[in-house]
Amino acid sequence: MLILSRREGESIMIGDDIEVVVTRIDHDSVRLGVNAPRKLAVFRNEIYRKIQESNMASVREASGAGPVLPALPALALRPKPSVLPHPAPHSGGDPNGR
Repeated sequence: MLILSRREGESIMIGDDIEVVVTRIDHDSVRLGVNAPRKLAVFRNEIYRKIQESNMASVREASGAGPVLPALPALALRPKPSVLPHPAPHSGGDPNGR
């Protein structure tokens, strides 16, 4: 985790498109502003967790199944490449594969 110190009015950039601005600092809270593309959903963590729980409950109800496994990391969900590997060379001893 990266930890940064910022003062009121200062900001940080996440990539090229997301800016997080410290808009106000009170005794026990910090108010943040997020400038991000509209296509990107931004939620407080506790709201995001409730949305995820609700989605999982809906999947369980719709399928009539028992508990659902947690979501897999995005890397595990990548589609397989459509290019097939070359067949293994012929092992008959002839260097030309005959």
